[in-house]
Amino acid sequence: MKAIVVEDSRLAREGLLRMLAKFPSLEVVGNAEHAASALQLIEQERPDVLFLDIHMPGETGFDLLDKLDYTPHIIFTTAYSEYAYRSFDYNAIDYLLKPISHARLATAIDKLTVVDAQTEHPAEKLEPNSKIFIKDGEHCYLVTLSSIRYFESCKNYVRVFFASENSENSDSAFIKKALNAVEERLPAKQFFRISRQFVVNLFEISAIDEAVAHGYDITMSDGKKLNVSRRNAAELKNRLSL
Repeated sequence: MKAIVVEDSRLAREGLLRMLAKFPSLEVVGNAEHAASALQLIEQERPDVLFLDIHMPGETGFDLLDKLDYTPHIIFTTAYSEYAYRSFDYNAIDYLLKPISHARLATAIDKLTVVDAQTEHPAEKLEPNSKIFIKDGEHCYLVTLSSIRYFESCKNYVRVFFASENSENSDSAFIKKALNAVEERLPAKQFFRISRQFVVNLFEISAIDEAVAHGYDITMSDGKKLNVSRRNAAELKNRLSL
């Protein structure tokens, strides 16, 4: 796996690079000391995994991730425990607190190896008329894929919004999966990732408005308004244009 290290402290960066050199499954193809230089390096190398500091001069590690046009695996490396909860929004493989021990780093890479193996052998793609069984607590649902309006990432869960019977409103249910894993099974001609948080059914978009400061604002068939991130707006326009 190709890896990049993003760390503003020279000593911490060099120490992590030395430890990573002992793991033959990883090929470190570059390192950066802040988000601006890291973005250019990531766009050039397209790494499989980022070892990413959060608190850096200028933009944070989270700001950097929000600018990427794809989703690499993430292992956060930071001295600040208070960011751990937010890291779930980015489906992080692990969250390592400095100083990082070799044993703790090895555990993180073991997790990475397992997740990467699962990515290489994704589950079979669903068809538009597929039915999905969802068990949310004591409630069970059998939902046709075409009736799903959108998916929302909620930490370790995905919330599924689907058409209610005899109603324009949406029912919803939670499944314990990452949004990335759900997206991999969806038919690409029908569903589109508008942001890190949402995947929408293109056939359930009822209106699109150009936002002043960013991308587009879309209205779903149940009235829900969602923002399309700037980096995904151009692709959405191409998908919906003649």
